[in-house]
Amino acid sequence: MILSVELLPESDLRDAIGVLVRLVETAGALIIFVGAVWAFARFTATLARDRGQTHGFNRIRLTLGRFLALGLEFQLAGDVLRTAVAPSFTEIGQLAAIAAIRTALNFFLGREIAQERAELAGDPFPGKSTADQGQRGL
Repeated sequence: MILSVELLPESDLRDAIGVLVRLVETAGALIIFVGAVWAFARFTATLARDRGQTHGFNRIRLTLGRFLALGLEFQLAGDVLRTAVAPSFTEIGQLAAIAAIRTALNFFLGREIAQERAELAGDPFPGKSTADQGQRGL
């Protein structure tokens, strides 16, 4: 005699995960939206205050980049959740493609943020830690 107890039917689990996916993706979209609104407000304030000078725009780009990177992470988390329950090979392939694209975007965005941060700090060796520079006698 086999006793099988199903705590939560798969259809109910899919519905619950669907709600979670929408919440996580909404959070990601809101993070990106808030970052864009913040960046636009800072951009217009800087433009008006400095009369077209561009020296303050790199800081705005850095902060917007951070918002974008965080928002992309939330979007990727939503994609992973979507395939959490009995994914098909098609869903796994789509997740792999989406994950690769979003990971590449995040990688290049992170690299650009690091370069901008180094330029703002006056670091002649962006991407190298201070320990690395010390070992080389720099």
